[in-house]
Amino acid sequence: MLEKVISVDLIEVVENGSVQVRTKIAIMEDGKQISGTFHRHVVAPGDDYSKQDARVKAICAATHTAAVIAAYKAAIAAQGV
Repeated sequence: MLEKVISVDLIEVVENGSVQVRTKIAIMEDGKQISGTFHRHVVAPGDDYSKQDARVKAICAATHTAAVIAAYKAAIAAQGV
């Protein structure tokens, strides 16, 4: 039996407060992985994270404080982005 298993396997918080998330997609056959790929995305301070994995939500809630969001937006504005 083939099965597709999707899991968040790595969550990192970087200096500017962004949360980097790596999702693993594994194709399993009879309980053994026969194929796998990874996808990465970033949740920046101030981004909507309501549809993220529960662990990502908890980390964003703890790290994306008003001060972190303001500092991130100021840094982006200073870069002209």
